[in-house]
Amino acid sequence: MIVDSRIENINVSSEDPLITPSQLRREFPHTDKHVETIKIARNSIYNILDRKEHRLFIVVGPCSIHDVEAAIDYATRLKKLAEEVSDTLMLVMRVYFEKPRTTVGWQGLINDPYLDGSGQIEEGLRQARKLLVDLAELGMPAAGEALDLVSPQYVQDLISWTAIGARTTESQTHRKMASAISTAVGFKNATNGDLTVAINALLSAVRSNHFLSVDPEGHVAVIRTKGNPYTHVVLRGGNNGPNYSTDDIAMCEKQLSAAGLQSNIMIDCSHANSLKDPAKQLMVMEEVSRQILDGNQSIVGLMIESNLEWGNQPILGDRTQLKYGVSVTDSCIDWKTTENAIRKMHAQLIDILPRRNANLQKNQET
Repeated sequence: MIVDSRIENINVSSEDPLITPSQLRREFPHTDKHVETIKIARNSIYNILDRKEHRLFIVVGPCSIHDVEAAIDYATRLKKLAEEVSDTLMLVMRVYFEKPRTTVGWQGLINDPYLDGSGQIEEGLRQARKLLVDLAELGMPAAGEALDLVSPQYVQDLISWTAIGARTTESQTHRKMASAISTAVGFKNATNGDLTVAINALLSAVRSNHFLSVDPEGHVAVIRTKGNPYTHVVLRGGNNGPNYSTDDIAMCEKQLSAAGLQSNIMIDCSHANSLKDPAKQLMVMEEVSRQILDGNQSIVGLMIESNLEWGNQPILGDRTQLKYGVSVTDSCIDWKTTENAIRKMHAQLIDILPRRNANLQKNQET
């Protein structure tokens, strides 16, 4: 390519070739077992959104993945718990590889796998895909956030549920990308708490779209989409505080109905809903259970930030001094607290959820 240095790439220091999505997939292919894990999980979430299954789905796990070994440790424990509560709750592991930043900060495993600002993206992609393959082999479905427009070509085939974050829900390109994604997609309300942005995103993603990205061979391509019928809203609170109260849920239901959308609502127990206090996630879970016991029919899922150990830690100059199983981004609840909270929710909802679903289906028929 001819580059005129007088007017081009003035602020670019290098352009490094990157492995193509197809090449990476050949390095870390999925097997029939992996495909079965992902298809079963995706179909269960579709069925929950369609009210063909009575369960709630819960996306639970670290705020971000920075230690692959700890992630496998967490997944092994979560798989056992998922089997225990599977008659009432469907557990999906939160496996976030990219982190949006308001100003600066660590941008996630794909962008900075060594946590040192070196930006070894190809190594980050390898670690991310290898982890997703290992989770699928374990039978643990994974949830991710679609932040970059190119990286999904490398890992999205191994994801069972996808989030579009509060900072990108308003992005036209991310809405178009969501219309192509082969999973259910949850759009979060904006950071200021505005719900209209998320509802507009749902209306956009269900339609056919086109956008620029790359194909599996790494060629720049126009991606043309059919539209994604499985999108829903995620309430995560905003600048004015939490938005998971009965009144907040009723307002969301009203706005969804006015837009002609199904009332499928997921509650993010962290972020502004917990006021950044990990312990308050338990209060959100309790309130969700109470609302369902009191007759709520629109809450279909939860998101919980959880890790092996409580809290968070700064990224140190000496990465060998990082504490095992402790988040390097948002503070998380620890594994024991997670286990107890999910078991408690299971016990509270095991009888009510089948009745709730039967009543909803009866109301839809009439």
